[in-house]
Amino acid sequence: MTDYALPPPPVASLRIAGQDARFPVHRIYCVGRNFAEHAKEMGAEVPPRGTPVFFMKPADALVPDGGDVPYPSATTDLHHEVELIVALGRDAAGVVPVEDALDLVFGYGVGLDLTRRDLQAQAKEKRLPWDISKGFDHSAPASALVPVAQAGRLDTQRLWLEVNGAPRQQAALSDMVFGVAEIVHELSKLFALKAGDLIFMGTPAGVAALQRGDGFRAGVDGLTEFSGRIV
Repeated sequence: MTDYALPPPPVASLRIAGQDARFPVHRIYCVGRNFAEHAKEMGAEVPPRGTPVFFMKPADALVPDGGDVPYPSATTDLHHEVELIVALGRDAAGVVPVEDALDLVFGYGVGLDLTRRDLQAQAKEKRLPWDISKGFDHSAPASALVPVAQAGRLDTQRLWLEVNGAPRQQAALSDMVFGVAEIVHELSKLFALKAGDLIFMGTPAGVAALQRGDGFRAGVDGLTEFSGRIV
């Protein structure tokens, strides 16, 4: 048994629909500008084919299974970004061919990429990294994962978010600039992908501010949904 100088932190995990076992999370990769209309609303160009934009969140940024989400420090402009989550259930052996990429997928869910938009804007203006706008505590509320065998086809399903019962974001998953297989392939060129990795696949247009007390409900039609509240 290994001795540690400090107690090791708990493993971040998500519930698996229909199972008692939980899904242990290794890393969280995020895709930027993966819906053309969202890229336009942010004043950015849609990336050319073959060059997706990536950033990361720490695994312990997860808020599993919905519930209360603390309003973060150092911001007055917290934004929601609803996203399809892809969970990998196998390690990748080097670069993964596009045609083999879906073999690595364990299941799917839905989550929010919460963003401190004011801090992101300040960093962009100064041409500085904007990690602090994305990777803060509790910045990744997420649903339970639905195993691939139960998920069915997702290419035309609707991704959506409601805040206080009113629609905020929605788009067909087919509107993504880069599909799941392409993103897994591209990520595998940059990182050693592992079982337990999550990929947040990007958000459609309609991002806006969340206030303390706001309730949200997010989902993918026919797959899953979850809800929570900003406190």
